[in-house]
Amino acid sequence: MAAYRPGSPYRPGSPGGRRPQSSSSTHTRVEEELHEMAGIDYDKVTIKHNPSVPILYEEALTHEVGTVISSAGAMCSYSGAKRGRSPKDKRIVEESGTANDIWWGPVNTKMSERVFLINRERAIDYLNTHPRLYVFDGFAGWDPKYRKKIRVIASRAYHILFMHNMLIRPTEEELENFGTPDFTIFNAGEFPANRYTTGMTSTTSVSVNFKRHEMVILGTEYAGEMKKGIFSVMHYLMPKAGVLSLHSSCNEGKDGDVSLFFGLSGTGKTTLSADPNRLLIGDDEHCWSDTGVFNIEGGCYAKCIDLSAEKEPEIYNAIRFGSVLENVVLNEDTRVVDYSDDFLTENTRCAYPINFIPNAKIPCIGGHPKNLILLTCDAFGVVPPVAKLTADQVMYHFISGYTTKVAGTEDGIVEPTPTFSACFGAPFLILHPQKYASMLAEKIKHHKTDAWLINTGWIGGKAGDVKRCPLKYTRTILDAIHSGDLAKAEYENFEVFNIAIPKNIEGVPSELLHPRKAWQGDAADFDKSLKKVASMFAENFEIYKDQATPETCQAGPQV
Repeated sequence: MAAYRPGSPYRPGSPGGRRPQSSSSTHTRVEEELHEMAGIDYDKVTIKHNPSVPILYEEALTHEVGTVISSAGAMCSYSGAKRGRSPKDKRIVEESGTANDIWWGPVNTKMSERVFLINRERAIDYLNTHPRLYVFDGFAGWDPKYRKKIRVIASRAYHILFMHNMLIRPTEEELENFGTPDFTIFNAGEFPANRYTTGMTSTTSVSVNFKRHEMVILGTEYAGEMKKGIFSVMHYLMPKAGVLSLHSSCNEGKDGDVSLFFGLSGTGKTTLSADPNRLLIGDDEHCWSDTGVFNIEGGCYAKCIDLSAEKEPEIYNAIRFGSVLENVVLNEDTRVVDYSDDFLTENTRCAYPINFIPNAKIPCIGGHPKNLILLTCDAFGVVPPVAKLTADQVMYHFISGYTTKVAGTEDGIVEPTPTFSACFGAPFLILHPQKYASMLAEKIKHHKTDAWLINTGWIGGKAGDVKRCPLKYTRTILDAIHSGDLAKAEYENFEVFNIAIPKNIEGVPSELLHPRKAWQGDAADFDKSLKKVASMFAENFEIYKDQATPETCQAGPQV
């Protein structure tokens, strides 16, 4: 036998470390299951089932070129050519059991059962050629009543450590009694899809089959595909069980009051939900059931670009042994990460268990939300810093998912760019947005949840003409919401949007609360900007009118 350095598949003490020497050898339950359902040849392939974090480190360092350990102790892995998700390569299998439920279109592209099986066979053939495979069994959903058993099969230790962090890790007893998985991921991302197969548009394919309870990945090693793939699965399974799935962060106050935060990139969702005075239930994916909210995940997946200990100490300090850093640049000698370096990608990330955050609430479960906060970053200066929403307005703005992006210093671009993403997470939706919005409105009414629209963008003028709304005022507004003071405030109607805005908030200049009063330029310019934003909302909502209720349609800005 060839010599192996410590950490090889034959390292003593490694679970599943020695493969069977003959077909008559005793095989583990997992090996038998993989052989039966996928034809994995356990006599030729070493299978490591739920290996420990140190063993995954050893495996990745030994077998995955480029993997190193950062000075803080995190595993630094690289995802190859793909450094972000590939939404155009996502496919859902069209079959009789789910075809009438799915929101078909640009987000959910159809795939035939035959093509899925071709890709599945291709993935399994590749996995069978690999000398070692890794399997992780974990849970999606902290509520035992609704949690789903997820099995991940991959050829890279990096992918298994990532999902070890992102799924909920089972106890030894739970692992022993795991049983048949509810969903299985075959991650053969190192091997390309056949682009000449019917329906393939590239060598990348991320496909989900609800009938077979399987997901197959080809042609991308970006680990985030697994995380968001399971989120998409939960976006289908949970509403079917009467549970609302949400792309949101969530925290809890000292009195048990829960807040949900929705917002696209750049709106401040992560920053505002990370409150030292409140417990973190989760940073990205949640469900709202008849008993309250629960986190889907067992970890956090944070952006790392320009990360610093001063700006985000909790995330910075969570990057240690057991965490996975993706596509970062570090010093060759000291292994100190340069978080400002975007040479490989701006989408540098870190995956770590949620218990690495000091004020995380474990288990990640809370009561019914007292406050629901929709965050936007309006660069046109016409959305108020805070407004109280009715149930119909919540549905409208939830379906719209509005924010703006500013071009900054790019040549030739002088206007802010509007962005709409249904339910603040369109790429992950499986059902029509109205389904999620109706469930949300029903829960808000039933539990008397207060709903708010908060603009963390520009007040008093357009981006470039005035400064962004100071964070201290946004935090003061948030504190007034959590204390209950803002719910008791006196309100006035804001024209065109027809939303209620408070006249006064202690600690916030009163003129800042009304966009027209805060406007520093010409009144005519304000009217023009207000009409422009209202028109963008109306134009975007046209694609949802077919299934939206008349009340929802009328709850938006009126041009």
